[in-house]
Amino acid sequence: MNTTAEEKIHNCAVTEVTFEADYFSLHLIDGRVLLIPYDLVPSLVRATPKQRKKCQIGGMGTSLHWPDIDEDLTVEGLVLGRRIIDWQKNTQRVRKTKHST
Repeated sequence: MNTTAEEKIHNCAVTEVTFEADYFSLHLIDGRVLLIPYDLVPSLVRATPKQRKKCQIGGMGTSLHWPDIDEDLTVEGLVLGRRIIDWQKNTQRVRKTKHST
């Protein structure tokens, strides 16, 4: 059976996000639960537990947003294990490079 792109995205939709001390859990629409260590998301390592819990599910379950720390992640990216870039660290590196020239 062939799976369409729309079906693949739908299967990666989140119904709930829960938070523990060292990781957060994505509860997917197909019943799977994916545990994501905070270490994989640098901005969540720096966030307080209160900031982490203010996660908003968007895009019909396909995206996550943390308004207090200005972080946006796709559920598909987390499910596929895509590398998460530490934009805050990269911004600081760019600033240092600009100031040193």
